[in-house]
Amino acid sequence: MPRLVWTNERGGTTFRIGDRFLKWNPRNTGIDLDAERLRLEWAVQYHSVPRVLGAGADEEAQWLITSALRGSGAVTEAWIGRPLEAARAIGRGLRLLHDALPVAECPFQWAVQARVGHRVATEELRVPPVDKLVVCHGDPCSPNTIIADDGSPAGHVDMGSLGVADRWADLAVASMNLDYNYGAGWEDAFFDAYGIRKDEYRVGYYRFLWDNEDSIGVSSVVTRELGLLGLR
Repeated sequence: MPRLVWTNERGGTTFRIGDRFLKWNPRNTGIDLDAERLRLEWAVQYHSVPRVLGAGADEEAQWLITSALRGSGAVTEAWIGRPLEAARAIGRGLRLLHDALPVAECPFQWAVQARVGHRVATEELRVPPVDKLVVCHGDPCSPNTIIADDGSPAGHVDMGSLGVADRWADLAVASMNLDYNYGAGWEDAFFDAYGIRKDEYRVGYYRFLWDNEDSIGVSSVVTRELGLLGLR
């Protein structure tokens, strides 16, 4: 029997059916499951992500059928009570993803200009100098890391925004989301597991972008808000 495992705020649902997952999403949500299909089919060559088993669409909705990865999501009951291990697995898992996916071969972009739809001139976006280009997950929130029973990272799911960007675009969001899922105090473990020191400037910038990318469109607003954050 299908078991509902996730409902997003836009009306999309995810069901588990045996060793498969079925995603169903209404057309009017702004989420494109075909974009995720293309990214999964590319990423599976290099990293542990679900295999695409089927996909389709009609006038009302899209759907995507994928295999299940071994392990459990980082915010399932098994890991909510073990936040230190979860934070380490998320950090290590993100490093494995960044190291595995080849930038030169990636046909997808998640750079700042692409995310805001080129609605703002590049110079107005005040983008920090690139630290290191990687293929970013694009939605590195805690639930999208799968953890094996032994606490090691087992792979990633929900790859619909995957693309090339500075690694801090992922790091800023992944570290921020730890507080939401586990409470405060786990960022150091995350950054240690990834193998990097926290860059306050880049973290501030990419967290601001994450919270505001859908509304960015007036350059004066961007400049003013970044100035208030000390990011000008």
